[in-house]
Amino acid sequence: MLQPDKKKRIIDKFKTHATDTGSPQVQIAILTEEIKELSDHLKGHKKDFSSRRGLIKKVGERRRLMRYLKRTDGKGYDDLMAKLKV
Repeated sequence: MLQPDKKKRIIDKFKTHATDTGSPQVQIAILTEEIKELSDHLKGHKKDFSSRRGLIKKVGERRRLMRYLKRTDGKGYDDLMAKLKV
């Protein structure tokens, strides 16, 4: 779970307009950070299977959002992937 201040910084960095909090770009960026945190957690807690299941769900959700963004806004997709280094 992301800290509120960290989440706000991510939203500010990837928002597409002034009041944007739910565009695919923002959602993908937030999911990417959550995936990184869960991956680090699982390196130290190898038998935490419920967290592993959560990680797999987040990866699948991000994959669906990335596919949607690529289909609807190819240039935005390319820009986001370059920023996130995914």
